[in-house]
Amino acid sequence: MNDLRLGVLGLGLRATLATTAHRPGSGARVTAVADPDPAARAAAARLFPGARVVADHRAVIEDDAIDAIMVVTPDHTHAELACQALRAGRTVLVEKPLEITVEGCDAILRTARETGSRLYVGHNMRHMPVVRLMRDLVARGDIGEVKSIWVRHFVGHGGDYYFKDWHAERRFSTGLLLQKAAHDLDVLHWLGGGYTTTVQALGDLMVYGGLDARRAPGEPKTADWLDYGGNWPPRSQRALNPVIDVEDVSVLNARLGNGVLVAYQQCHFTPDYWRNYTVIGDAGRLENFGDGPGGVVKVWNSRRSGYREDADAVHPIPDADDAGGHGGADPLLVDEFVRFARHGGPTDTSPVAARMSVAAGFQATASLRAGGVPLEVPPLDADLAGYFERAQVPV
Repeated sequence: MNDLRLGVLGLGLRATLATTAHRPGSGARVTAVADPDPAARAAAARLFPGARVVADHRAVIEDDAIDAIMVVTPDHTHAELACQALRAGRTVLVEKPLEITVEGCDAILRTARETGSRLYVGHNMRHMPVVRLMRDLVARGDIGEVKSIWVRHFVGHGGDYYFKDWHAERRFSTGLLLQKAAHDLDVLHWLGGGYTTTVQALGDLMVYGGLDARRAPGEPKTADWLDYGGNWPPRSQRALNPVIDVEDVSVLNARLGNGVLVAYQQCHFTPDYWRNYTVIGDAGRLENFGDGPGGVVKVWNSRRSGYREDADAVHPIPDADDAGGHGGADPLLVDEFVRFARHGGPTDTSPVAARMSVAAGFQATASLRAGGVPLEVPPLDADLAGYFERAQVPV
């Protein structure tokens, strides 16, 4: 079988997704890369020997020798680039989140249906072993019917990852309750079996907004600012983005369409980095301790008691090959994308789910900035949703 020929738009923070997909002789290879930054193009030439490396994304999109396009550019560019690639008849992977507005998401989905080009959204957390383990436990009824889900997200490196480049600006990200939380909102929807219909949120810029240590305008690279062992305490951060107008702590409450109640909390100045999920059913609850190899998911479902560490069942989080990143999720996501690009069919990721997680995050951000008023989440057009629920097969 010939390798799927991949074109990559953007070689920044998510370059690892492209390097994971580059498997010459084993199903897929990167044959073209577009990035306006000369340093990124030089890196592309090293990472993908023989690939065509250009500055203009149109040269890749319009190249008939390309089978599929990976859009891994900053979020606010997704709608424009994905729609161009779909209109060119390419299968398109859009890195998460799908876009930074509901309108941008809907434009991508409509273009995919109108053109018949295949659309895949890279919500990698659906492939994380801890998430799949929790979903399996829920699906087999270990805690009964899900009634509520709580998530705490401790973003220990948030000051580095989200407050030193474009993520820190509303015009490029809407806010971190969309950009960062879209992943967890998608998992909440997947575990809860429904999409958010009503959302309310509060938040603030409590730490990084008051710091004067800002860098000069420009386009910094990860190596310029990331320091896993340093930059502590958070107020010691340096070289922050010149503009910071997104929140660094937020809390969200929501109701799904099936009545499940969910709560999500995100903080970007904690000392540790991990996620804690608690899923409560009408016959038990489960909770993860750690989110990668060495961690466990515990289940309490046999009796009432005070708190007890000795859960009724303890399930180790499966090991996974983490060479591609995100707890082993990226290689599995790439496998699914390559199969989908070749053959189509159902996938564990979902353009509709991706849109709904963005819609929930977008409305939550609007609620937060309006003082916490509850807001309704706009549903996706039923005909458009049906197209994707049929695995992108017309009626």
